[in-house]
Amino acid sequence: MMDVLEVSGLLTVQDLGRPGYGHWGVSPSGAADRTSLRLANRLVGNDEGSAALELTLGTLTVRARSRTLVAITGAPAAAWIDDRPVPTLRSLLLDAGRTLRLARPTVGLRTYLAASGGVAVPEVLGSRSTDTLSGLGPAPVQAGDALPLGRPAAGPPPAVDVFTQRYLGGGDGPLPVLLGPRADWFSADVLRTLSSASYRVTSDSNRVGVRLDGAALTRSRTGELAPEGVVRGAMQVPPSGMPMVFLSDHPVTGGYPVLAVLLPAAADRLAQLRPGDEVRFALVGPGRSAEDAPGSR
Repeated sequence: MMDVLEVSGLLTVQDLGRPGYGHWGVSPSGAADRTSLRLANRLVGNDEGSAALELTLGTLTVRARSRTLVAITGAPAAAWIDDRPVPTLRSLLLDAGRTLRLARPTVGLRTYLAASGGVAVPEVLGSRSTDTLSGLGPAPVQAGDALPLGRPAAGPPPAVDVFTQRYLGGGDGPLPVLLGPRADWFSADVLRTLSSASYRVTSDSNRVGVRLDGAALTRSRTGELAPEGVVRGAMQVPPSGMPMVFLSDHPVTGGYPVLAVLLPAAADRLAQLRPGDEVRFALVGPGRSAEDAPGSR
């Protein structure tokens, strides 16, 4: 068991989500930055999909009721066990009665805290994730909550490649995207704009999606689409031309054309950008040349 003593910001329980229920109108949800969740779980010897805590631009203090192995990944945050500074991106032993305190991250948006055995709140449709759009799963975690932990895996945690132990935010170059299913609604000029322009994350962003401001991506076709299924990383373009990229708590369907889809790791990086951060995109894979893209002739 782990007691939550203090929280600022949004604190939720997240695993890898509940895929496979789109026909019921249920989005996958799950961690916004799945790379960081997987790494945190590996560091404490959990299955990569175990439930952990996702803290959005806030602070956190927890206390262990029994000896627990913990790890902190994602947006870098100063951390202390009692009054002793401790590093992130590695396994930490939190003895019974000791407190772990996380400061607000210096860069990035979402910090992850995994504990050996995983956060064992009840599952809903096979997942312990909080879906902020539908309200499925556990309520956001508050000060005073006691979080049950599962049984730790036997043996030491597996080795983790040091190369993976770094913060992957928005500063590692353009985010790779594939052409989306409705790229034929846009001209080659728009694809060139997408690949060359810089966009800024707006404050109207959350776990549902990231809204961007920058060069307009103007459609070459008029009319509207019937609702279509969408996935995490899908870049919708409304009539304003300002793109929005769906994250974990996205709706199951969307009504605007999807110009591009971020690769999964790119969606993780986007989920770590704060309002005001800049982001660029790079077309990869089949059709990456604007001249060869649908609608360019």
